[in-house]
Amino acid sequence: MTAYPISQIEDLSARALTRHGAADWVAREMASAIAWAEARGNRICGLYYLESYCQQLRSGRVDGNAEPGITRPKASVLMVDARNGFAQTAFARALPQACEIAAETGLASVAIGHAHTCTALGYFTEQIARKGFIGLGLTNASPIVAPPGGKTRVIGTNPIAFAAPDGQGGVAMMFDQSTTTVALGRITMAKAAGEPIPEGWAVDAEGRPTTDPEAALAGSLVSMGGYKGWGFGLMAELMAAGLTGGLASRDVKPLKAPEGAPHDLGQYFLLIDPSLSGVFFDRLDQVAAAVAEDDGARMPGRGKTPVETAKVPDALWEQLRGLAGA
Repeated sequence: MTAYPISQIEDLSARALTRHGAADWVAREMASAIAWAEARGNRICGLYYLESYCQQLRSGRVDGNAEPGITRPKASVLMVDARNGFAQTAFARALPQACEIAAETGLASVAIGHAHTCTALGYFTEQIARKGFIGLGLTNASPIVAPPGGKTRVIGTNPIAFAAPDGQGGVAMMFDQSTTTVALGRITMAKAAGEPIPEGWAVDAEGRPTTDPEAALAGSLVSMGGYKGWGFGLMAELMAAGLTGGLASRDVKPLKAPEGAPHDLGQYFLLIDPSLSGVFFDRLDQVAAAVAEDDGARMPGRGKTPVETAKVPDALWEQLRGLAGA
């Protein structure tokens, strides 16, 4: 494993995506998202996904030249049709108008439909916060979660992300988490490494707790906090599928399969003007001060600085170079 500059990772990723059929602006946006994840140690949403992006560009499962369609049916609402392109590029096209709407009306509802998987939701909500707005994001995914006490997969890991601005162009707090105890990628990485998983992460095909990653992948992940996490997962499902026109998780095919139907997923975002109450930043400071009273405690996301270099496994680096034709 060797450390490489994030800028080099981004450059090679853009070259790989362009080489496999993405338009230049699409490749740059997607490479930025990959670099963002790698700079934050989120390998699952970074280079780990690049090969499937390239394969699916070639097979047509994702359209690397799609120009999103954007409509404003109501004052505070943007409906974005990603047209089977990447979620990141659809969001990039919609964000400027969404910010204008949030500044004008106090709230912008942004529903992105017919999109590819968005990987790290925090990539989106952080951008919202840096524009000065409170950001909430939700999405769904291929089915891997059964109801508590059940064994039939109904929803995906269905993450939720939130980010709050600091009033100075930065981010005061943010989190991005699946509504399961652990992200699916942690299970697949454990299987690849031949390692067991902790009890409480998953159940097997019969609904029994398991520490075998292979049995977990044949079974279901466990919602965080049982019924509490299950409720959040269902909320994300209804917002992401029901408000965007995207598929319900039960109908989403495996996300990394090289060929097949487009993902057709939905991502839902809220942008909220923090100045509405007149006291948001005062309350933010009060809460942050209370959190900081205990040594080692911090607001989610605060104090984390993106790295300028990231360690990449040798095989993954060679794969990147191959995809980029370097």
